[in-house]
Amino acid sequence: MTEPEIQQRPALPYLGIAGRITDGVPAFVDRAFPELFGWLRKHALEPAGAPFIRYRELDRAGEPLQIEVGAPVDGTPQGDDRVRVGALAAGRYLTLTHVGPYRSDTLPDLAAARERLVGWAEQRGLVYSRQTDRGSTLPCCVERYLVGPVDEPDFTTWETEFAYLVLDD
Repeated sequence: MTEPEIQQRPALPYLGIAGRITDGVPAFVDRAFPELFGWLRKHALEPAGAPFIRYRELDRAGEPLQIEVGAPVDGTPQGDDRVRVGALAAGRYLTLTHVGPYRSDTLPDLAAARERLVGWAEQRGLVYSRQTDRGSTLPCCVERYLVGPVDEPDFTTWETEFAYLVLDD
């Protein structure tokens, strides 16, 4: 796992599928990513970077309520009713890269990496979310899958980048 840091990033256009979480994040992701990549192939579009999950809203316990799966694209793509055009905002991002499994009882996993990043942000007074009556909204909170099971069967080499937009309030 890398050390958390702040990086300045440009805006990043993408195409994505958003939805409410009703039966868990893995179930949504396992349906939405194949649908998104099938749509891209059908429209002769190639991803211009690593796919990601964008977390948009969390409940009071920190569980995702609303997310989006996305893939960066070049140019100014057109979406439709299901696959929407979006952009990750330009700005300062709190980042960390995790190397290892998504979930594990014995090795550091994504939950451990997320806790480390959030703790680091809290220690420094960095704000990346806004409180609501349901929990919190996240203007731009992304997990990018740089190396994953599609690329590499050895989960100890998977790389996931966390990037949370730092808010100026």
